[in-house]
Amino acid sequence: MKMNKPKNYEEHPFAEYVRILGKGKKGSRSLTEEEAFAAMSMILDNKVEDLQLGAFLMLLRVKEESPQELSGFVKATKTKIDAPDDINVELDWSSYAGKRRHPAWYLFAALCLAEHGMSIFMHGASGHTADRMYTEDVLAELGVSVSTNWEMARTSIAKSNFCYMPLASLSSRMDEMINMRPVLGLRSPVHSLSRLINPLNASTVLQGIFHPAYSTMHQEAGQLLGYKNIAVIKGEGGEIERNPDAPLEVLHSGEDGLSKEVWPKMFEKRHVKADNMSVEYMKGLWGGVNSDEYAEGAIVGTMALALKLTGRAQTQPEAIELAQHQWKSRDKSRFN
Repeated sequence: MKMNKPKNYEEHPFAEYVRILGKGKKGSRSLTEEEAFAAMSMILDNKVEDLQLGAFLMLLRVKEESPQELSGFVKATKTKIDAPDDINVELDWSSYAGKRRHPAWYLFAALCLAEHGMSIFMHGASGHTADRMYTEDVLAELGVSVSTNWEMARTSIAKSNFCYMPLASLSSRMDEMINMRPVLGLRSPVHSLSRLINPLNASTVLQGIFHPAYSTMHQEAGQLLGYKNIAVIKGEGGEIERNPDAPLEVLHSGEDGLSKEVWPKMFEKRHVKADNMSVEYMKGLWGGVNSDEYAEGAIVGTMALALKLTGRAQTQPEAIELAQHQWKSRDKSRFN
C-alpha cells in the first residue's frame, strides 16, 4: 500500500519572530530593535495569524520586553499613525491604566495646567480592565469633548490647550490588541509601547507606570527613541498621578543622558482609600464645594512635576508654589 507523503508547508514569515522568543531557556533571546520594528510592522499590517499574535505577545510578557524591543515597536507604530506635523504641543500625557483606589485626580492636574497655558495631548484606552475609572468616561461626565480625528484634535488644542484622543482613533489595530487582556488574562507589551508613542512629538513626555521594574525600561526606551525630555514615575494606579503620601522617584532621560530625582512626600500621615469615586464628587472638589487634602495634594503634586519638567519652574519648591497658585486660580465654575 502506497502512503501519501506529508505536505511540505512553507513556513509563515512571522514564525521567525515567535521562534526567536520561544526557543527555550538557552536558545531564546530578545529581539533586536530592527527585528522588533519588522515584527510590529507585520502585526499592524494584519500580516500575522491570530495564533501567532497571541503566542508572540505572551512570550514577550513572560520574558518582559527590553528597551530595544519597545523602541522598535514604537517606531513601527509611529509609521502607521498618520499624525500631522503642524500640531505643536508641549506635553505628551499617556493614560492607559485606569483608577480603582482614588478618583482620576490626574485629569484635574492636566486640565488646570492647560487652563494656564500648557498645551497637552493626552491619549489612552478604556475598558480593557474591569472595575476601573477611565479617562474617556470621566471626560464625558465632565462635558469635555474627546477628539476622534486630527481636525478635532487641532481645534481642541487651539481652543483649550487640551486634547484627549483614544487609542482606537490613533490605531484600531493597537486598540484591538490592548483589549485582548480579558482573553489572554495578562497585560501585553501593548500597554507599555502605547504609553511611549508620543504621536505629535511633544518636547516633553510624561510616563506613569504601575510596576517599578518597568521604570528603567521606559526610561531607556525613551532615550533610544530620541525623546528630548521624558520622565517616568510610579504613578498612583499606574496613571500619571503623584501619590502625595510617599516620596516620588522620577527617572529622567534627555539630551544629558539618564538621571534620577526624588521628591519628598507631601504629608506625614498616610490617607486611606477614597470613599467616593464618583465624578460628581470630583466636580465638587474642582468647584470648591468639597474639601479633600489627599486629592489636592495629588493634583498639586502632579502639576508641580509637569511644571518642573517643562522648565516652567526651576526647583521643586518653585514648582509646588506655582502649582498651588494655578490650582487656586482655576475657573471653579467650569463644571457647574
